[in-house]
Amino acid sequence: MVVTWRGRAHLTACLDAVAALDRPHRTLVVDNASDDGSAELLARHPSKPEVLRLPRNLGYAGGMAAALRRVATPFVAWLNDDAVPDTGWLAALEDALDADPGAWAAASAMRTPDGELQSAGVRLTSDGHGTDISPAEGAAEVFGFCGGAALLRTAELRAAGGVPERFFCYYEDTDTAWRLRLGGGRVVFAPGAGVVHLHGASTRPGSSRFHRWNERNRLLMLLRCAPARVAAAELARFAALTSVLPLRRLRGAPVPPVNFRLRLRLRVLAEVLAMTPAALRARRPTALDRTAVWSHWSGR
Repeated sequence: MVVTWRGRAHLTACLDAVAALDRPHRTLVVDNASDDGSAELLARHPSKPEVLRLPRNLGYAGGMAAALRRVATPFVAWLNDDAVPDTGWLAALEDALDADPGAWAAASAMRTPDGELQSAGVRLTSDGHGTDISPAEGAAEVFGFCGGAALLRTAELRAAGGVPERFFCYYEDTDTAWRLRLGGGRVVFAPGAGVVHLHGASTRPGSSRFHRWNERNRLLMLLRCAPARVAAAELARFAALTSVLPLRRLRGAPVPPVNFRLRLRLRVLAEVLAMTPAALRARRPTALDRTAVWSHWSGR
């Protein structure tokens, strides 16, 4: 599944690479109501991908959730529209899952255009952030995967609750990895599954929207997945840091970075509080203990 929004500038490279994959596959592109000519590009592309055009932009998470309803294959791939997979990308991911029935998702080796390894999977920090694993930290098993390029078992993904569509974008991948693990599955890293990723072509890293979604969705993910004490502590810490920002301003402190600006953090808190009932309803009985998963993976 490829999700795009105003991706005309890089969509052709993605589709050309997908068409050249050396394993049989079905290509489903979700067009998030693009208005930049992406629809016409998709209609003309020689690979003739199946297109699901949404009436409005639902973000990466919403687009993936909409596409998942149309998937009937045992595996489902997640791929950003600014990612260009190697010819053997899908084969490496499929082989990794075929070799390990207990693995429910496989992470790709994501590189920058200049060849630097950008992500070898995702780790869980001690305060509940999901962050890309560097080459030095690479391991056969990882906590999670970067949603820009990964392969998941379809039935297990659905059983875990699917894609958190209300996240819009960011942390839908780490949240999904959490739920797969709580269901008893594992995530592996497939080093042969190479992808070149532009990173941030659709949403600008460092922007207010980027930080809003990142901060909000991390807290929602913890409310949905983590031990209650961890989720409560991180929410309280976020609120406490927010409450002292006006005092810092009165004392003439330097202008803080975007993610420490009062208006943005108040909006994050308001959205988290509004979405908390649904997040708590998503906390379903699990095969593995939340605390055990947190203790094993946080800070690694």
